Amino acid sequence: MRKLLNTLYVSSQGSYLHQDGETVVVEREKVKVLQLPLHALSGIVCFGNVLCSPFLLGSCAERDIGISFLSEHGRFLAAVRGPVSGNVLLRRRQYRLADDPEFTRSVAANIVGAKLANCRVVLNRALRDHGARLDETSLRAAEEAIDRIIDKIPAMPDVDGVRGLEGLGAAEYFAVFGDLIIERQSEFPFAERNRRPPLDPVNAMLSFVYTLLAHDVRSALETVGLDPAVGFLHRDRPGRPSLALDLMEEFRPAIADRLVLSLINRRQVEPRGFEKAANGAVTMDAETRKTVLVQYQIRKQEEIRHYFIEETVPIGLLFFIQANLMARCIRGDIDGYPPFFWR
Repeated sequence: MRKLLNTLYVSSQGSYLHQDGETVVVEREKVKVLQLPLHALSGIVCFGNVLCSPFLLGSCAERDIGISFLSEHGRFLAAVRGPVSGNVLLRRRQYRLADDPEFTRSVAANIVGAKLANCRVVLNRALRDHGARLDETSLRAAEEAIDRIIDKIPAMPDVDGVRGLEGLGAAEYFAVFGDLIIERQSEFPFAERNRRPPLDPVNAMLSFVYTLLAHDVRSALETVGLDPAVGFLHRDRPGRPSLALDLMEEFRPAIADRLVLSLINRRQVEPRGFEKAANGAVTMDAETRKTVLVQYQIRKQEEIRHYFIEETVPIGLLFFIQANLMARCIRGDIDGYPPFFWR
């Protein structure tokens, strides 16, 4: 039996969630708007002014259904989860290996190599599909630069060197990312990647989808019994799910970045759906946020070939597969961590 990450996103302000038998009910202004069986959910994400009953919180904790609370605009605030699942021996080994310089370097190198390779595929597919309408010279130059950086990764002696190459590769990729916006560059300009706060609509959508991705990857890691706070590429920091951030790196280009580009190029979002605050921060309005959430869920239902396990699976299952592969690597069942490559 496969577990697909079915997540309920609640973004309507003033919503109230409570339990009715074996279901979760969503009410707004005391009117029921949705009712779903709990067994069909693996997570609930609440944006802004959304309340949950204590009984629902307890029931979800017992059933290993994580509930995350985010600000209205997608900033992570807190999470409610039940007891950590899985074998304590697996987590103890995870902690020991996180202090092993060579193991840490090896896992980080594999993750960064896959991320940059997936960035290269994003550029290559854009050229294949829309080559006549793109600046082929700059995109080919970025591809070649990323190739050279990937070639340097195996020679890095420590994880700090790997992190440095990841930064260089990301800079090359985002320097041409705006060119992938085919027809609407004047409406959706993109000069650089920025966050905390995002300063333009493209960065606002990227940050928002990355938050959704982090929630799903974190849930997958907890499902297999790993501690999402103890990673290998990202440094430990209180409150940071470092291992979830590690694993989501390989998914950013293929899932999140491609989704944002599609939303713009297919005219599913409009400039009027974004608001700019006095400090320059750009956020989505409720309707745009709903569009992004719906399209993210649709994207997770699409199928893709996973070349390591040699199966075609829904994209939403990839997080669980990679979490399992990480657990197997930590246990020593496989020789090294096999990251996800998009082809």
